[in-house]
Amino acid sequence: MRVKVGGHTLGLSNLDKELYPDGTTKAEIIDYYTRVSTVLLPHLADRPLTRVRFPEGADRPGFFEKNAPLGKPSWVRVNKRDFIVCDDLPTLVWLANLAALELHTHQWREGSPPDRVVFDLDPGEGAGLDECRAVALALRDRLAADGLEAYPKTSGKKGMQVTVRAPCDARAIAAEFAKAAPKMITDQMDKRLRRGKVFIDWSQNADFKTTICVYSLRAGPIPTVSAPLTWDEIESGDFAAEDFTLHTMPDRIDELGDLHVGLLMP
Repeated sequence: MRVKVGGHTLGLSNLDKELYPDGTTKAEIIDYYTRVSTVLLPHLADRPLTRVRFPEGADRPGFFEKNAPLGKPSWVRVNKRDFIVCDDLPTLVWLANLAALELHTHQWREGSPPDRVVFDLDPGEGAGLDECRAVALALRDRLAADGLEAYPKTSGKKGMQVTVRAPCDARAIAAEFAKAAPKMITDQMDKRLRRGKVFIDWSQNADFKTTICVYSLRAGPIPTVSAPLTWDEIESGDFAAEDFTLHTMPDRIDELGDLHVGLLMP
C-alpha cells in the first residue's frame, strides 16, 4: 500500500501481520505512532536515534540498529555518523513500517551538550515496581533539594526512569543512595549484587548510551509503552507496566497531555 504522509509517499507492507502475541498488528502500531506523534516527536527531535527492530514479532529476537538501513528514503534525516534523526511524522511512520518498535535516544541533542540526566531504576531479582517507586520518590525529594524537577516514567517493562534537566551528577547521587540504603539500593552494575535491590543505573548518561524514549513501545507479550507518570500515581502505587499500552495511551494523552513537557523547555 502506498500512502502520502506529510508530503512524502511511503510504501507500507504487511499491515495485517501480527507483531505482538496478543494479536496487535503492524497497522495498529503505525496508527499508534501516528496518534501520539504530537507528543512523541518533540522528545525525538534532534536526537540521534537507536531503533530496536522486531520484523518477526515482539516475542522473537530483535536487533539494535544505529546506522541508517539500506534503501532509506532520501528525505530521512541522518547525521554525520549516518544515524537517523526522527524529526517528522513521515520518518516515524517509515520506521514503524520497518517494525522499529522501540525508539531509544541519547541524553543530548545533535551538536549540543547533554540537556537531560536520567536515573534508570532497574529492580534485581526479588525486587519490583514497588521498590522502584520508593526509590523514585526519594530521588524526587533529593533532586528537589538541588532545585531540580524530576519527571518519572515506566520503562515499559519491570523498571522505571526518573529524568531531570542537566546538569546533575547522576553517578554521585546514585552512590549517595547506595551508601544510605545498602540493603535496598545498589549503584554497582554486577548483577550478582542486585538481588532484592534496585540498581540505580547512572551509566545511561554516557555519550554512547541510549534510553528508551517516553511514549515508545516496548517488545514483549503485549504492546506496553514507556509511559510518563504523575507523582500522585507513584505515591498511590495503583498501576502496573501493563496498564500503559498502545491501546490505552492515546486516551491518557488526550486527558493529561504530555507529562514530560517540562523537559522540552529551553
